[in-house]
Parts: sequence; C-alpha cells; structure tokens
Amino acid sequence: MTATLQAPRSTRRVVFPFTAIVGQEEMKLALLLNVIDPKVGGVMIMGDRGTGKSTTIRALADLLPEIEIVANDPFNSHPEDPDLMSDQVRQQLEEQIPLTTAKKKVSMVDLPLGATEDRVCGTIDIEKALSEGVKAFEPGLLAKANRGILYVDEVNLLDDHLVDVLLDSAASGWNTVEREGISIRHPARFVLVGSGNPEEGELRPQLLDRFGMHAEIHTVKEPPLRVKIVEQRAEFDQDPLAFCGKYQAEQDLLQQKLVNAQQLLSRVNIDYDLRVKISEVCSELDVDGLRGDIVTNRAAKALTAFEGRTEVTVDDIKRVITLCLRHRLRKDPLESIDSGYKVQKAFSRVFGLDVAE
Repeated sequence: MTATLQAPRSTRRVVFPFTAIVGQEEMKLALLLNVIDPKVGGVMIMGDRGTGKSTTIRALADLLPEIEIVANDPFNSHPEDPDLMSDQVRQQLEEQIPLTTAKKKVSMVDLPLGATEDRVCGTIDIEKALSEGVKAFEPGLLAKANRGILYVDEVNLLDDHLVDVLLDSAASGWNTVEREGISIRHPARFVLVGSGNPEEGELRPQLLDRFGMHAEIHTVKEPPLRVKIVEQRAEFDQDPLAFCGKYQAEQDLLQQKLVNAQQLLSRVNIDYDLRVKISEVCSELDVDGLRGDIVTNRAAKALTAFEGRTEVTVDDIKRVITLCLRHRLRKDPLESIDSGYKVQKAFSRVFGLDVAE
C-alpha cells in the first residue's frame, strides 16, 4: 500500500480546542464515550440556546486522530476492516489489486434542516444504469459521515421519517438505497449526535429511545465562569493559533487517552452481579425494551477503558446510568420530579447506596 502525504496542520481551519471548553461535563463525557465505542448509539443533547453545543461537537471531531482511508473513495473506506469498506474496495481486495491509502481528519457532517432524503441517503442515476448498465450512485451525506460524526442540530424539528432513516443507518452501520429495482448499499458507521432546544418541542418517545445517551445542558449560572467563557472566546477570536497552542499538550494527551481506550475496550469486564443490578434498575424504572440495559453496559465499559482500567466499578455505572436511562422513562405530565433524579434514586436503592452519595 502506498500512502499519500498530508497537508500541513496549519493550513486547516482552526477549531476551538475541546480541552478549553468550560463546564458542560455531562455533554463532553457522553460524546467521548460514543467516540470510544460508537455502538453506544449516539447522543441526544437537549439544552438552552447558545450553550456551545455545535462548538463542542466540532471541537471533538478536530480532537480525534486522523484515520486511514482508501484514497479517492467517497465512503472513507477502511483499507482492512470489511465492515467499514464499500463493495468496490472489497472487490479490489478480492482481486488483489493494491490499494492506495491516505490519512484524513475524522469527518464531521452537518445535516441541514431542510435536507431531502436523496441528499441524506444518495441517489441512483436510473438513466445511466439502464443505458450504460452500470450502477451510477451519487453518494449522500451518510456516505460522507462513514467513520465520522453526523451532527443534526434542531433534531426535534427534523421530519420524523428522516430521523428514522438516520437512526436505522446508525444502528445497522449500513445505508441502502433502492430505486426501480436497483439496490446499492454502502457502510455508514458514524456517531450520531442530535441537539435541540426543549422549547421547540420534544422528539417522539420511540425516536428518543433509539439515541444511546441523552445529555441535558444548561446555561452556566456562576458569573466568574461566564466571564471566563467570554474572555476565552475573545482570546480565541483574536489569535486562534496562539490560543490553540496553549492547549495543544492537553489536546494531545486526551487524544492519546481516547486511542488507548479504544484499544483497551475489548478487554474490559463487567461483573455478572453488576449486570444483574443494571437490569434491576431498568426493570424498577419500567423502561420499555432492553436498549437501556445494553447501552448502560456499553457506556460503563467505555468509561472504564477511558480511565485505563479493565474492571467496571459501581461508580462507573453511577456516572453513566442517568445519561443512558433518563430519556427512556415514561412521561407523566403531572409529575414534576426530574427524570435524572428518578434514575439516581432507583440506582441508589438497587445498589444499596445513599441517594446523596
């Protein structure tokens, strides 16, 4: 395999550093855990306007290490993993045609609110297919998002059918386009991040349930922290390169921590008793289906790997269980108790801990 050279780092657009973002720990943790294990199932971020949702997600994409792809492939195909390569690349490998590889930054694809299904999934040129006998496929945003991050702002304003398509692709890792009896599929393994403002309406419960985690973010209330955020932003806008330079060592450290966690993840073990207790919490909270159990197990393992350990502890579960379950509880319009508090209360009861712990 021959590798192509990369453009120097300084020619890329400068992005606000992830490690410089103040507060919003819940959102940052949920995003990092999904990067370590994309099978956690994505994050739904609900919160006030102007709380740095888009900034944080762009910063995360910029933080991630470069990935190896097959050069000039529209799907960012992996040169070795069959689950992450297009049929064309797989065919080349089977025919032992050498692949040219390249390195590129992880894609962060923004889904515009008015996007059509063709724009998202891609289209098949029927005329070309019939006249030339080739499957002429014009890739969409899902192809671009493979092995990257797909960000949907105001997901609660998006057409339900499109949300369904996105969630199906995120869950299966593949996107299939069918038209006039012609079918084309390609890998679409991405971290799905949705954000929204609760004032603009809720997502349907059955769609909300399919997001692995649900982070709630609020406007920072403490005046000193607000001042720090404003000053940071002004400093970044004035000289982005110098500002990023101050955080480069922290960025490199966190990037390495993520790479180590991805490698360690398969060796992480969660004790049978802890798995039973997680399911007890889900059962006590009357969570429909088994998604809650599965996601909590995965997220706890990802957190353990992130911290460089191989045994999941009760504290690991405590830190992720609210993120994994709060959006799966049945809503009672007359109840004023916060769903996150209900999850922590049930967790403390089942695990025999004091609620205040």
